[in-house]
Amino acid sequence: MLDFGLSGKHAFVAGVGEGIGSACVRALAASGAHVSCFDLDEGTARAAAALAGDGFACSGDARRLDDVRAAIDAARGAHGPVDVVVDVIGEARYGHTVDLDDESWDDSFDLVLRHFFNLARAVGGDMATRGSGAIVAIASVSGLRSAPRHGAYGAAKAGLMALVRTLAVELATGGVRVNAVAPGAVLTPRVAALMDDARRAESAASIPLGRLATPDDIAHAVTFLASDLASYITGQTLVVDGGATVQFPLSMRA
Repeated sequence: MLDFGLSGKHAFVAGVGEGIGSACVRALAASGAHVSCFDLDEGTARAAAALAGDGFACSGDARRLDDVRAAIDAARGAHGPVDVVVDVIGEARYGHTVDLDDESWDDSFDLVLRHFFNLARAVGGDMATRGSGAIVAIASVSGLRSAPRHGAYGAAKAGLMALVRTLAVELATGGVRVNAVAPGAVLTPRVAALMDDARRAESAASIPLGRLATPDDIAHAVTFLASDLASYITGQTLVVDGGATVQFPLSMRA
C-alpha cells in the first residue's frame, strides 16, 4: 500500500460546508490526519468535525486576519502544530463584468483571495521555521480560461494561482510546499440544487469523461498534494475537470 505520510499529522481545513470542504475533511481523516475544521458558521464547523472522528471545530471570518490567527491558535491547542492547510473557501458574484458595482467586485476578491493570503500569513512562517508543511488552495478553471458572467471570480482565482506560485518559491527554503487544485464543474449540493435533469445531462455531455466531478474527486486530488506522495511538487495547479479545458475547439464530426 502507498503511504500518504499523513498519519498523525494535523490538517487545518478552511471552509468545510457540504461539498468539497466536507469531502476534504473525510479524505484527510481517512488518511490518518487529525483534522481541524474552520468555517464562518459554527454549526457547519461542528458538523464537519464530527466526520473526522477526533476533529476540532473552530469558527470565524477568514477574511479577518485576527480571526484566522485565533482559529489556528485554538487548533494548535487541540492537535498541535499545523502540518497541512487546505483552503476551500470561495464564492462567485454573477453578472456581466461591465455591470458589476464596486461592492460586488471587492466582495469577489475578498471571498476568493483574501482568506488565502490570511491563512498563508498565519501558518507559513511557523511551517518554514519547523522545516515542513503543505498548503493547498482550491482554485478554478475559471481562472485559467474565460469566466463569462463571473469575471471578478475568474480574475480573483487567477490571482490565487499566481499567489500560490509566489508563496511556493518564497517558502521553499523552509520546506513548505504550496499548490492548488482547479476543479471544473463539480456536483456539489449547491450546484445540484440549481440544475434540473436536462441541464445536468447537457453539462455532463460537454465533458470528455462524460460526467460532472463529485466532491470526492476534488478531495482526492487535494489529499494527494497535501501528502508525502507529492513531496517534490510545489507551485503547481492541478486541473481536475474531466478533460473539459483540453478539448479541441472545433467540431469533430466526420
